[in-house]
Amino acid sequence: MKLQCLVVDDEPMARQGLREYIADVSFLEWAGECENALKAAEFLQQQPVDLLFLDIRLPRLSGLEFLRTLPHRPLTIITTAYPDHALEGFELDVLDYLLKPVSFERFLKAVNKAKAQLKQDAPDHFYIKCEHRLEKIRLADVLFVEALQNYIAVHTLQRKYITYLTFKAVEEYLPAEQFIKVHKSYIVAASKIDSIEGNTILVGTNEVPVSRALRDEVMEKILQNRYLKR
Repeated sequence: MKLQCLVVDDEPMARQGLREYIADVSFLEWAGECENALKAAEFLQQQPVDLLFLDIRLPRLSGLEFLRTLPHRPLTIITTAYPDHALEGFELDVLDYLLKPVSFERFLKAVNKAKAQLKQDAPDHFYIKCEHRLEKIRLADVLFVEALQNYIAVHTLQRKYITYLTFKAVEEYLPAEQFIKVHKSYIVAASKIDSIEGNTILVGTNEVPVSRALRDEVMEKILQNRYLKR
């Protein structure tokens, strides 16, 4: 799952540099940019992000003042030419403090820290409603998810749960590094795959079809350079 990134900086060249750095890191995705804090506040109301790159000296409202206004702060990396606000920034729980000009090595160190933090905070379970009862589903127990028109079936190690939910909602929630969409109606837990034959994946005793359109992408995600051959 890629981290959605927002850059807030009043310098166009600074925004461009960060945009290029973000494009070079596989687990980051550019969500947008803003030239001041007021526009950033509007952006975040419409589209939450995982990671915020924030300049301090912004027009009208400083970056740190902006942070104080946010009820729910994304992970924040300060990017500034001025080192004198470092202590204040860390008091606001910023993840890192990058001094301009920012080298790619220093940038990479900061975003790796963000990735590790989000992975540590990632949930290991979710709840779905089945027959008037909320059922707790552990991610580690999920074998695959199947779309059933207006319902979905979550197949686990213990049993199958059917709930009134969209397939898209489940796809967006499940971590992409652990679950693979193999068909328009199926998502499979990568660690639970036992074998692959043609366009069929075997998960325990269950056969899951692989879409022809997705097969090459699916195989690449499953094998990930772990395919040993002569």
